[in-house]
Amino acid sequence: MYQVVSAIQARIHFGKILHRAQSAPVIVERSGKPAVVILSKQEYDRLLASQEDWLILVERFRAAISARMKGRAMPEPAEMLRQAREIRNEQLASALR
Repeated sequence: MYQVVSAIQARIHFGKILHRAQSAPVIVERSGKPAVVILSKQEYDRLLASQEDWLILVERFRAAISARMKGRAMPEPAEMLRQAREIRNEQLASALR
């Protein structure tokens, strides 16, 4: 669970905020809107590592798709989006009939 504090509270109680951030992220608001998040170095490192894991998973997924396609070329992303939009438009049109 995270805690939310104002920028003024964060400035006045910076040492306490640092201590709290060791166990859970602290969101600092400015004018009532979230401005920054203070989190422990350990949590930051975990987030960076999970980002790398995500990229590895994407590459594995692409490799699996390529293997299923058995040498056929994968369509370009723009073409896949065009096809998806076309299908969506057909579905919307049939729903309106």
